[in-house]
Amino acid sequence: MAAKRSGAQGKRSQRIGVSLQSVQEPRSETPLSLERIVATAVEMLDAQGVEGLTMRKLADRVGSGAMSLYWHVDNKEQVFDLALDSVLEYRGSPQTVESQDWRGEAVHMLEDWRASMLRHPWSAALLPRRALGQNILNRLELLGKTLSRAGVADADLNVAIWSLWNYVMGATITRASFDRSDDDRAAAQQRLEHLSERYPTIERTRLLLDNDWDGAFRKGLDFVLDGLSPRQ
Repeated sequence: MAAKRSGAQGKRSQRIGVSLQSVQEPRSETPLSLERIVATAVEMLDAQGVEGLTMRKLADRVGSGAMSLYWHVDNKEQVFDLALDSVLEYRGSPQTVESQDWRGEAVHMLEDWRASMLRHPWSAALLPRRALGQNILNRLELLGKTLSRAGVADADLNVAIWSLWNYVMGATITRASFDRSDDDRAAAQQRLEHLSERYPTIERTRLLLDNDWDGAFRKGLDFVLDGLSPRQ
């Protein structure tokens, strides 16, 4: 009996040892890093918007204590700065060498900028009031160089850059906030039919039914760039 008891105790000890070993083994979680914090913040902003991001919620999402975040970032405002800059990275046009087609390069850059913000609608709301990060500064620098090659004088360069900035920002915010269903647009246009004497142009052009956002952006961009083209 003593031998059996000793054998049972040995098996029990062995099981306990295995259990302790499994508890003590390090977990294979991704270590906390600035890159992981920023990527997670972008995911949360995409899902919940600016109001949905807090340091506590961010810490819960990355599986750490809130204080651990402060080893990598100073505060929530810096998280916003880094998240915003990360989604505005520009990898350049497909051309590997600088071309003489300044207009094509400008269009590619500005369309990419708008598309990036539409993929992350919160970015348009943050951009006017956030510190400008490396990626957006790189865009502005490249845009300035492109316009200079087009013949825009330094005295007019800032006006040209800010005009294009305003156009892209306005078009993006309008697209994100003014989008309506087909039924809503049809109902709005139908109401105008009874007010055609007051709003004849809007009723005639069927403005409220127009949902070609991409086409309108591209054509409007041509209007702006036409004004920047060198005079012959």
